[in-house]
Amino acid sequence: MTVRRFTRLTNAFSKKIENHSAAVALGYFAYNFIKINRTLRLTPAMAAGVTPCLSNVMDLVRAWETYERRDQRAA
Repeated sequence: MTVRRFTRLTNAFSKKIENHSAAVALGYFAYNFIKINRTLRLTPAMAAGVTPCLSNVMDLVRAWETYERRDQRAA
């Protein structure tokens, strides 16, 4: 229910599969790394031991920029 592209077909429609997959990936990142679960009192990624600290959107932006730089060097 957090990814609006699945709950409403009119306002959140993706014409390209790339845009849709990017929106879904962003939703999964936010749920697993940013949003604190009420029962766990921490994020699912912290509970699973994937990360020791709470992430924010800037962490995602930094990881994406690093990936883009690495991809440009390889080309």
